[in-house]
Amino acid sequence: MSQFEPNGHQTMVSLHDVHKRYAEIAAVDGVSFSLRTGEIFGLLGPNGAGKTTIINMLAGIQEPTEGEILVEGRVARRSDVAIRRGLGLVPQELAIYFKLTARENLAFFGSLYGLRGAALKTRIDEMLDLVGLTDRASSLVSGYSGGMKRRLNLAVGLMHNPRLLLLDEPTVGVDPHSRNHIFEGVRELNRAGLTVLYTSHYMEEAQSLCDRVGIMDRGRMVACDTVDNLISGLGGATVEARLSATPEEAALGRMREMEGILSLEWLPATPTNPPQTAEIEAGTLRARANRPELVLASLVAALTAESLSLQTLAVRQPDLEDVFLAITGKHLRD
Repeated sequence: MSQFEPNGHQTMVSLHDVHKRYAEIAAVDGVSFSLRTGEIFGLLGPNGAGKTTIINMLAGIQEPTEGEILVEGRVARRSDVAIRRGLGLVPQELAIYFKLTARENLAFFGSLYGLRGAALKTRIDEMLDLVGLTDRASSLVSGYSGGMKRRLNLAVGLMHNPRLLLLDEPTVGVDPHSRNHIFEGVRELNRAGLTVLYTSHYMEEAQSLCDRVGIMDRGRMVACDTVDNLISGLGGATVEARLSATPEEAALGRMREMEGILSLEWLPATPTNPPQTAEIEAGTLRARANRPELVLASLVAALTAESLSLQTLAVRQPDLEDVFLAITGKHLRD
């Protein structure tokens, strides 16, 4: 059994030493983990980590080069229609018809799963209500906002009432209103028993939505646990100092050697519109410490000695992004 497989829970999905190679490239490199029935599981990682490849193998779009994938105890194969009928897939790319209305889209996809007559109409109405598109059901999808299209994409993946929902980056580029609709819809269905595998670039989403998360990097699963356990395992807190000048590398090296500092990095400011004041933010100095209250004074003194102007100073508890950075050495959006 893999270290990432749950004990004492009914299992919906299991991956056992799964590999997927394209020529010399290992997109998935020996991944093993299990998905518990009834949970929301987040699969996190930067672009190219292997998340979408795992989704595609689960959906039967691709097959593993090596290893085994089980869905409800059955070996997942492209030819197994019974497994695929129990899956709902919401891909990164929109899988809807822009020249049809929302209702026509749902009717078409529902009919592919054998829904007819009153049962089809009832399911369409339920899905439109779930994603908040009832009042736009008869409008052409071409006139929808990006967020509305994403919500319809979710509804399409749910038309046949699947037991397992695969969500691949479902909130990319959507507005907060649509993101909330998607989240609330997923939570409602999960409370009713739907199992969800969810990939994302957004740490705050995974932290608020998922029961457990798996962190992938370069095709491998490098950590898997509940969000609370991953964060508590990291320990410490983060001190963030916003500066108006960029520290020299030698100065950063001296601060990294200070007593109580576990790690320290410099994050240049993201390019923005022209500043409205003469004071321009150069970036943020981020330091992690077990006892931040003990390092604040010495850190401020070090900045003063280096003639670095301090704009703001804050202490915050670690979050999932800190966990990801500590494990992989990179930010999720890198």
